[in-house]
Amino acid sequence: MTSHQTIRKSRLAIHNGTPALIATENERQLFHWPIVTDEDVQAVAAVMRSGQMSGTELTKQFEAEYAAWQGSRYALATCNGTAGLLAAMWACGVGAGDEIICPSITYWASAAQALTLGATVNFAEIDPITLCIDPDDIEHRIGPKTKAIVVVNYAGHPADYDRIQPIARKHGVKVIEDNSHAHGSMYKGRMCGTLGDIAAASLMGAKSFAIGEGGIITTDDPTLYERCVAFGHYERTGVASNYNPVDQQVHDEALLKFKGLPLGATKHRLNQMCSAMGRVQLRHYPARIAEIQKAINRFWSLLEGVPGLRPHRIDEPDSTMGGWYHARGLYVPEELGGLSIDRFCEAVQAEGVPMCRPGLNAPLHAYAFFHDADIFNHGRPTALAFGQRDVRQSAGALPISEGLAQRVMGIPWFKHDVPERIEQYAAAFRKVAEYAHEL
Repeated sequence: MTSHQTIRKSRLAIHNGTPALIATENERQLFHWPIVTDEDVQAVAAVMRSGQMSGTELTKQFEAEYAAWQGSRYALATCNGTAGLLAAMWACGVGAGDEIICPSITYWASAAQALTLGATVNFAEIDPITLCIDPDDIEHRIGPKTKAIVVVNYAGHPADYDRIQPIARKHGVKVIEDNSHAHGSMYKGRMCGTLGDIAAASLMGAKSFAIGEGGIITTDDPTLYERCVAFGHYERTGVASNYNPVDQQVHDEALLKFKGLPLGATKHRLNQMCSAMGRVQLRHYPARIAEIQKAINRFWSLLEGVPGLRPHRIDEPDSTMGGWYHARGLYVPEELGGLSIDRFCEAVQAEGVPMCRPGLNAPLHAYAFFHDADIFNHGRPTALAFGQRDVRQSAGALPISEGLAQRVMGIPWFKHDVPERIEQYAAAFRKVAEYAHEL
């Protein structure tokens, strides 16, 4: 070992030592996403020149290709993922006075739409290893008005569907997948987005499958699909108009009698510029996420056995983390003398890794919105306004969810497998763990 290497290993950068990693001019390429080429630009420009930005012909092609790739019978594009989850909830019968169950650690759009339908949310605990809903904390929350369990494949990690689905079937409750983090993730040979009764996902510009803005609903159930069409796709309800041919995709007379007016009083159509980009991105997505998986698995393999650090990844056969969106790592402070995650991350940042930050989504169950918001101006919280059970939970109710911010951190979301650079990023984490006693 050279004297230079000895200095780098023996002195933490936060204590004026030499950082383990120095950013290079190619750093942006290592992390930049989405990957947009002339193929994307030409596809989008062609839509703009055609004047068909608000049509559906290209969008239907995108839907068919996405469904075939994922292994779903139906796919329906939406203007964003929030709209897709709203339609999925309504399709599953969520309405006034009802309840859904949802993990507390997730983005607000996994759950908040339930209140706009007059329902309430019963938040469940998180498994601290998978960061997905804890199957052991679901069944006791199911009541006579529970209509759906929202299952979030958090940070690309598939939830434990082998345990969740039997609970849902036993009680006649639908499973809605929020697959916004897990496009292309595999669970025991099946792709996420096909594991529940219906799934919805965001396709916004930061996601691992990014098309600028948009969402996608997938299902094998024709009734759920047709209800989603009727909810927000007025031009596709099988009723002819001056501008749209008969789509012949909604056959339920109870839906058709509204003559093309959206039952959600919403417009969920995706603009076709995003559809065009989506078609191009889909052609390259499997190869790109394979590269991401190779890179991040390399990163974690380099850190195997390092005290205080555990990978957030699935180790089941025929299972993957897809595009590894919102990449996280698990932190075990007890192995580093109780060193706080804030101090650990501060030291790793000083070594040259700015994305190492403590935490994840904040627990939703303590948010005032789910307790006190009066969306319909009833003069009382919407969570109770339609006769729902009071399932609101205050701080302290879900201790695992509330404590995860001290045990989860951000890691580099590599887009390319560049071994020498990944080794340097891993070295920064290893160095801080090895010299944690100096902090």
